[in-house]
Amino acid sequence: MNIVSTESAAISTSERSKLSNQAVSLALIANIILAVLKTGVGIIGHSPALLADGINSTSDVVYNIVVSIFVRAAHKPADDEHPYGHTQFESVGALVVGAFVITTGITIFWDSINSLFDFLKGTSGFAGSSGFTLYVALFTVLLKTILAIYTNNIGKKTKNPSIIALAQDHRNDIFSASAVVVGITLSQFGYYWVDPLAGALVAVFILKTGLSILRDSADDLMDTIPGKALNAQIHDLAGSVPGVQAVESIKAHRFGQYLVINLTIFVDGAISVDAGDSIADQVENALMSGIDYVRDVHVHFHSKEGSST
Repeated sequence: MNIVSTESAAISTSERSKLSNQAVSLALIANIILAVLKTGVGIIGHSPALLADGINSTSDVVYNIVVSIFVRAAHKPADDEHPYGHTQFESVGALVVGAFVITTGITIFWDSINSLFDFLKGTSGFAGSSGFTLYVALFTVLLKTILAIYTNNIGKKTKNPSIIALAQDHRNDIFSASAVVVGITLSQFGYYWVDPLAGALVAVFILKTGLSILRDSADDLMDTIPGKALNAQIHDLAGSVPGVQAVESIKAHRFGQYLVINLTIFVDGAISVDAGDSIADQVENALMSGIDYVRDVHVHFHSKEGSST
C-alpha cells in the first residue's frame, strides 16, 4: 500500500524532530532558571505560594528531561518489531508528564492546606511575603506566556502529544503564577492567609492539567477513536466511493501523530471478488488523500447478504 506524506504537519520528519527538540530544550532551560529563582526567593522572601510554584518548576525540570528522552526515542526509524516506527513513545512521554504533574499538584496542595490550617488555628508564624517576591512571580507569568504561545504553535505543527502536553503545562503555569501574584499582593496588605490559599489554588490548576494530560495520552495508547468529527469524515469519504453501500465499522490505531484505520464496508453481494477489491482500494485511496494524518488504511468488505470477504 502507498504511504503518502502528511500535509497536516506541513513539515518533514527531520523538521518535526528538530522543532520538537527545540520546544523541549527551551522548556528545560526556562524551568531550570525558574526552579532556582522561585524556590530560592520563595524561601528568602517567606512566600509559601512562590515556594510552591518553585517546587512545581523543579518537578517541571525532572519531567522535561524525561520527555526529551522519550521524544528522541520516538524518532527512531521503523524496524521488524515496530513496522510503524516508535512514535508511540510520544504518547508515553505525555503520560509521564501527566503523572509528574499530578504528583506535584498533590504535594503542593497538601503543604498549602496545612499552612492554611495553621492560620486558622492561630499557630502560624507567617508575617507576609517580601516585596521582591512579587517581581519573580510577575516574571514567571511573562516567561510562561511566551513559552505557552511558542510551544502551542509547535504542538499544532508537529501534532506531537508530548509537546502538546508541554504546552498545556506552560499554560497551567500562567494560571498558577497569576494566583501567586494575587496571593503575594494581598499578603502585603495584611491578608496573610491568602498566600498559602494561593498555593492551594496553584495545586488545583496543576492537578486539573495533569488529569487532562493523562486522559489524552491514555486515549492515544488505548486506540480511542479521536472524536465524532473524524468518524463523520471517514463515513463521508468512504460513502462517496461508488459501490460502497454502507460503512459497517471503524477502528483506528494511533501512532504518535498518525492514524492507521481499519474499516469494514458493505458492497453488493452480486459483484465479483475482484470488483470488491477494486472498491476497497478506492476507499483506501480516498481516506489516505482526504485525511492528512492517516498513515495506512485497511479495508474489509462484506456482501450485502452478510458473507465476508
